[in-house]
Amino acid sequence: MTVPYWVQDAVFYQIFPDRFANGDPNNDPPNVQKWGHKPDIWGFQGGDLRGIMQKFDYLLDLGINAIYLNPIFLSPSSHRYNTVDYYKIDPKLGDMLDFHAFLDLAHRNNVRVLLDGVFNHCGRGFFAFSDVLENGDHSPYKNWFHIHRFPLDAYTHGDAENFSAWWKIKSLPKFNTDNPQVRKYVMEVARYWIERGIDGWRLDVPSEIDDDDFWAEFRQVVKGANREAYLLGEIWQADARWANDTHFDGVMNYPVKDALLNLLNGQGSVDEFAGKIQHLFQVYSRENLYAMYVPLDSHDTERALTLLHGNLQKLKTAFMFIFAFPGAPAIYYGDEVGLEGGKDPDCRRAFPWDPAEWKSDLHDWMRELVRLRKARPSLRRGDYQRVEISHTQGLYACLRNLGAEKTIMLMNASGHSQQVSLPVQTTWRDGETIRSLLDSRPFTVENGHIQVTVEAWHGIWLGN
Repeated sequence: MTVPYWVQDAVFYQIFPDRFANGDPNNDPPNVQKWGHKPDIWGFQGGDLRGIMQKFDYLLDLGINAIYLNPIFLSPSSHRYNTVDYYKIDPKLGDMLDFHAFLDLAHRNNVRVLLDGVFNHCGRGFFAFSDVLENGDHSPYKNWFHIHRFPLDAYTHGDAENFSAWWKIKSLPKFNTDNPQVRKYVMEVARYWIERGIDGWRLDVPSEIDDDDFWAEFRQVVKGANREAYLLGEIWQADARWANDTHFDGVMNYPVKDALLNLLNGQGSVDEFAGKIQHLFQVYSRENLYAMYVPLDSHDTERALTLLHGNLQKLKTAFMFIFAFPGAPAIYYGDEVGLEGGKDPDCRRAFPWDPAEWKSDLHDWMRELVRLRKARPSLRRGDYQRVEISHTQGLYACLRNLGAEKTIMLMNASGHSQQVSLPVQTTWRDGETIRSLLDSRPFTVENGHIQVTVEAWHGIWLGN
């Protein structure tokens, strides 16, 4: 095994720190926006580490056991992907004492913590880039970056032209990771936070550092500090290069999300969906596929409920699928109460803490999915195979099988109710009573089949 054993048992909760909960108004900036203000690229709304701690009982009640935090290091923006100091907690979120209090609280409750590692680029205020801005060609740090010519133009409008920056955004100068001093700095940062107690790194845009040796060294450094640390790469396409014993344990499995939401929106057939899912089993080893992070959305995408045009039932069914799929299912904060949002920055709205604003019974549904995922080893570690259903359209079924425990997920991705004769002759015996795990309805196996009615856009989990 080269991946951490615990990842298959994880249910992740992603938190965008500025928008989850404000636990200490004293660290708010003077121009803090009202909680719930329409998100923009400049404003802060006051979320912080103490807010997460104060709402920890909520997270434990939901049942999650792993947290992925968007960047928390010193930065002038709410997203904090333009890091100024990789060793300092942003004061608007708290301080090192707050961080350790949060980490201790998480670990006392058996919750793992993943930090966002932004090592392809930094912010303009990062000490080395500031030195280059100040001293130009005389700066000892000029080779830490990709400088094309001096003087640098880093603050006017327009694309970065005389230095390399991520997507040519002037506020995000790109590191020169071929420079041994830069590599040493990044490796020291990676080791430092692992030694402080974090449980792994989510690596931002790692493919921009197109260097296998760099990531092999990074892995060695992190695993040397904690062999059970989880390395997660932000890779958007299926690519075996990034998930192996010289790169990352897993990647963000966006292809599952894309295929699933497209299917539920009527964009493609079930067979096309099944083909895309099966392709993932061909690309990745089992070990790495079962260590993937499986999201429905994130801080970089439109909210799942918005992509599903506000259809709560489709959202429930989408979550039902990813909680039955190999890898660690992920909830982006607020999805469990029906938070909507368009493209960045609208997908980063403040969490609505008034339960009157929560939609339908979605929260209870999510809590039950988490409970069942944790209670049934077959859903976390079992083999996965598609269950073929004859003479139907819009139906997809899969079997998770681990020893004597078997779970079948059946999904109706169509706009009409369907009666299904589900073949289970290789799974259960005639006369056995099988139950719907989500509502306890009993079904009896007859002639190797179970007769099930599935409403439009609904799904069902069946188990012994």
